[in-house]
Amino acid sequence: MANMNIRTAQADDCSLILRFVRDLALYEKALEEVTATAEDLRALLFCEHPKVFGLICEIDGEAAGFALYFYNFSSWRGRLGLYLEDLYIDPAQRGKGAGKALLQYLARQAVAEGCARFEWNVLDWNEPAIRFYESFGAEPQSEWVGYRLSGKALDRFAAG
Repeated sequence: MANMNIRTAQADDCSLILRFVRDLALYEKALEEVTATAEDLRALLFCEHPKVFGLICEIDGEAAGFALYFYNFSSWRGRLGLYLEDLYIDPAQRGKGAGKALLQYLARQAVAEGCARFEWNVLDWNEPAIRFYESFGAEPQSEWVGYRLSGKALDRFAAG
């Protein structure tokens, strides 16, 4: 059985995290949308008051995957929530429990910190991930439609 370790990401991990982000974007058919740099990640994850946090999962001492997360807020519940932005396991390391271990680690953290919920998104075509999430009781949320402003549309709207 593999020796698995989940640890908090360190500043030295930014290039590794960026590699995993790019691998995830490639899988999601959106590599061209990745503009982040290791320096961008370092500035956000390791500043004086970070708003984004990272985990690295290692199997037998080798980096197998990562998770990036942040906290959101439910005004209805009056409590924080934990939002998983990215989860990725290297294909060569899949099937060893690393993805589930990262999710359970974050679920325990959410419970320990009194979070009202633990949430994430998955692309509607990613059937393996959907089956995986539903296998341990995660439920799709269909009553809300997500909206996004980005790029030039965000700039135009902000400018009035």
